[in-house]
Amino acid sequence: MLRRGCRPAGHPLGAVIALLAAVEVASGVIQGYYGPVMVDIAHELDVSYADLNWLEAAQLIFSALVVPALARLGDLVGHRRVLVLATAVTAAATWGIAFAPSFPLMLVAWTLQGTYVVWLPIEVAIIHRRSAGRPDQGRVTRRTAAVLVATLELSVIVAAVLAGQLADRVSLTTMLMLPAVAVTLCLPLLWLLEEVPVEGGRPDGFPRFDWGGLARLALAVLAVLGGLVLVRVGGLSSAPAWLLLVAGLALLVPWWRHEARHHDPLVDVRLLAQPAQWSVQLTAFLVGISLLGAQVPLSTYFRSDPDVHGFGFGLTAAEGSARVALYVACLAVGALGLGALSRLLGARGAMVTGCLTYAVGYAAWLPLHASPGAAWGVMGVIGLGTGVLVAAIPAAAAAVAPPGRVGSATGLTNAAKTIGGGLASSVFALCLGGGLAGYHAVWSICAVSGLLAAAVLAFTSRASERAGEGISEVPAGPARSPSR
Repeated sequence: MLRRGCRPAGHPLGAVIALLAAVEVASGVIQGYYGPVMVDIAHELDVSYADLNWLEAAQLIFSALVVPALARLGDLVGHRRVLVLATAVTAAATWGIAFAPSFPLMLVAWTLQGTYVVWLPIEVAIIHRRSAGRPDQGRVTRRTAAVLVATLELSVIVAAVLAGQLADRVSLTTMLMLPAVAVTLCLPLLWLLEEVPVEGGRPDGFPRFDWGGLARLALAVLAVLGGLVLVRVGGLSSAPAWLLLVAGLALLVPWWRHEARHHDPLVDVRLLAQPAQWSVQLTAFLVGISLLGAQVPLSTYFRSDPDVHGFGFGLTAAEGSARVALYVACLAVGALGLGALSRLLGARGAMVTGCLTYAVGYAAWLPLHASPGAAWGVMGVIGLGTGVLVAAIPAAAAAVAPPGRVGSATGLTNAAKTIGGGLASSVFALCLGGGLAGYHAVWSICAVSGLLAAAVLAFTSRASERAGEGISEVPAGPARSPSR
């Protein structure tokens, strides 16, 4: 039995952060390793390059569904348990990718691998609860999130370089086994973590889980993201796409009503209605537009031959990878700079600065799109601003969430980013059919998304300060008795 106000004996916080950073190394491997071998996967499975888009689309939809559910489950049964579960599912799926004999089985495995998206939100929730009762809880959470994001991004670079070097030296099956090994090695490390008592949780947690809310949300998200996929395939004239989009948005109404009535909802819509929380979630959505939606347009612009298309730089795959490596490295630097920026400007001020920075970066593409040299600087600016936000957003959501909703709040930020990225991917795919004007539209949309996010954060900063002060009065996690 824990005494009130006492923290259970366990690993030092630094050791916990090191274990979680190892998980982010595996996440970086997943995100950076497959790019150089996607063409080989298509050849091995005898499918077209266009079919590979279904891998991305299926994983996108699945991750948008699974993150809120697993994040809430973490609040109920313990974040470590859910992290172990998510890692086990991801490991099994990654092994499935390595040995999938056909495209349908590859699609199933690739989809299930999307479970890894919940790792970072759960890790931030773990740190937030373990640092409960400390006067610097918010700073510790932000600093840890920055370290985890920097570890992730640097791992992406290393994984991409490693994959490029191994592609012509080993078989495809051997290539695809390496990410599976990396994820599997995380499981024994996570068993070393001690669980933090949940806020008023039960031993199993399942009787309290809002299955009705999950079902309603799943239908709405499936309809919306399915409609977006059809927009990419059939264009804006696709009637089924519009029907699905309208149906998905309409389904959000009964879902919201159900959550508002439920005594322990999947998503606490009353919390979500507070300016301090919805502003962070909306920022995550807006950041997802550029973070997840603009990567393909940037890559294709770098590779486009100006003599053929009239725009682009005509870079080789290796040269294009160097630009991407610079962007990811600057993203890591931006994440690591979050702590210093927060001390100087405050948590919200740091986020506003990040939004304005990446907005300026995308806006700079408009006058500088013909200069290969300037592209290095532009990508660096975008990376710095985005890195600040990737680290700051989950920490900000945790800071203004009640103790029993920390995992849900951080998980929702990833779901919001995913939906924003899915929406942007569909819109940008249509834009790119318009030549250089389409790229101008992409860069303009990304710049505007940054300005909107900055405005939202600035206008709700006072509400955020009040919410943070109110929540800090009730210590979270182990500083309280698990019976409370």
